[in-house]
Amino acid sequence: MNKKVSKKSSVISKQAMIAAIYTVVSVCFSAITYGPVQVRISEALTLLPVFAFNNVWGVTIGCFLTNLIGFFTGANILGSLDIIFGTMATFAAAAASYLLRNIKFKGLPVLSAVPPILFNAVVVGWELCVLINGGFNTVVFAAQAASVAAGQAVSCGLIGLVTVNIINKNAVLKELISN
Repeated sequence: MNKKVSKKSSVISKQAMIAAIYTVVSVCFSAITYGPVQVRISEALTLLPVFAFNNVWGVTIGCFLTNLIGFFTGANILGSLDIIFGTMATFAAAAASYLLRNIKFKGLPVLSAVPPILFNAVVVGWELCVLINGGFNTVVFAAQAASVAAGQAVSCGLIGLVTVNIINKNAVLKELISN
């Protein structure tokens, strides 16, 4: 088989796996994945781009599928807003995590956890504010953004960085996730 085709197939397969893991984890923990107070554990995967930019695509597709499933099952109170804006926030956050991958503290790309926290706080906080308030209100937005940021801090700042640390210490996992 052509090495170029084989490499492309490998990248696509890895991204499909990341998207599937993101989606399955989200659906399994749907009680805390959707809603005004949420800890979307699968968002820890937004740190996988520290290993390779291609991982941005797997995380983004996983987020899209999760938001789509949430919309069609009625679990995601944000509905179609989240399919578009939530997915865009995760894409931007994952890409920014990639850009910050080389800034490390004690060997960990700690700053890579910041974009998913901030981007989702602003975007999902805005979505929740509009849904709950029927329009934009600074106080409601601040409260919703803070709530989302807290959940993202658990997902990305804690679980995501622990996951990156585990992958860094395991040569097989590191090779698997790197493209």
